[in-house]
Amino acid sequence: MIPVDGEEGPADVCVIELGGTIGDIESMPFIEALCQFSCRVGPGNFCLVHVSLVPVLNVVGEQKTKPTQHSVRGLRALGLAPNVLACRSEKPLDENVKGKLSQFCHVPVENIFTLYDVSNIWHVPLLLRDQKAHKAILTKLDLLSLGEPNLRKWKDRAELCDTLHDPVKIAIVGKYTGLSDSYLSVLKALLHASVACQRKLVVEWVPAADLEELRAIEAPNLHGKAWNMLKGADGILVPGGFGDRGVQGKIIAAKYARENNVPFLGICLGMQIAVIEYARSILKLQNANSTEFDPDTKNPCVIFMPEGSKTHMGGTMRLGSRSTFFHVLDCKSAKLYGNVRYIDERHRHRYEVNPGMILELENAGLTFVGKDETGRRMEILELLTHPYFVGVQFHPEYKSRPGKPSAPFLGLVAASCGQLGRLLQSLSHSDMRTHKDLSINGAPKLNPYQNGDNNKRAYGLYSNGDGVHA
Repeated sequence: MIPVDGEEGPADVCVIELGGTIGDIESMPFIEALCQFSCRVGPGNFCLVHVSLVPVLNVVGEQKTKPTQHSVRGLRALGLAPNVLACRSEKPLDENVKGKLSQFCHVPVENIFTLYDVSNIWHVPLLLRDQKAHKAILTKLDLLSLGEPNLRKWKDRAELCDTLHDPVKIAIVGKYTGLSDSYLSVLKALLHASVACQRKLVVEWVPAADLEELRAIEAPNLHGKAWNMLKGADGILVPGGFGDRGVQGKIIAAKYARENNVPFLGICLGMQIAVIEYARSILKLQNANSTEFDPDTKNPCVIFMPEGSKTHMGGTMRLGSRSTFFHVLDCKSAKLYGNVRYIDERHRHRYEVNPGMILELENAGLTFVGKDETGRRMEILELLTHPYFVGVQFHPEYKSRPGKPSAPFLGLVAASCGQLGRLLQSLSHSDMRTHKDLSINGAPKLNPYQNGDNNKRAYGLYSNGDGVHA
């Protein structure tokens, strides 16, 4: 099994996550496959961690073990016996509760751990380390020779996150803002970048449709609220999406950011609407559009560019990791990625910037600094005269990690809190070949997130250097 992040050689440990309800018809094939896998690899090579809820009755404050007992019984009936219990609860498990779980679930007391409420999610690894959860898992997998994990940097980062007070306000202009989990990866990438910049992340959810003129007539209160949030933001992010609802609002947000020098990041569709806005406003092509939204547009800025591939899944969708080559080195994006020749990022789209309009757009000042290996697919755009106006066709949020924030997100947040110049200067003076750490305003040292280099393993860019690999 080869890791998806491009590391050479097979993985040392394979982690399989299976969610759902015991007895769920959709989960049954996966559970059966997991049973077969556990039998094939043998007892010393398989460790099953069962995550379960231990609710607390508010009336008496008693921790109830019945839900866990029932789920373990159902799991064992399917042929899987948990080796470790990770119990989610509001507070640490009482010793008598652990004893009861051990007795009825046939799991040693020392292999039962509590995942209780903490100030931020980054404390969870520390919580498990303090309860010796790693020893239980390593013992089962016969990997005790790995020793104790060094989580010093991770601990510093988790504690720093608790102490941040100076806000950086990012407006996310999207279609699904009523359900924030739709943009969970984007949120996490913003958090990684904000902690690196020592700022407390404040997200303003701006429904794209509320920015449109029609909404000013239908619901003036919502229209005014959306505009107040947009104008009060330090930076603007337009994420990906499908369908034409809210597209005009996203175009309006991109125009506002461009004209008012507000830091802007467009991802996938967010990059495409930035191109449409530029064509309409600068090239005066009022009917410029994407063929996704107007198949008959006379000025198609974005067109259907399917990819048929025998080695990648997704049908006509351009899906999975693809390389982007920098054609302009003196730009913010190239510097944020560490001045590498090319990067690898994950894609998920069918429509792209029309290659037939590139020359016209670039002559008008919109620069496509990153392209695919053929030079026909536009991957990264920038307005070089803008404080930070970047669009990417790929999804950089998927590779963002604590301590290794995604480059475009780090650039957005740094620009939004006035640190971009200092960050770029630090990057230009750093020697990436010797893997020197960087810091911003005294924040924990981090490595600018880059990938795609042939010498990734030698640079150590996929490890925090503290025993945590993400």
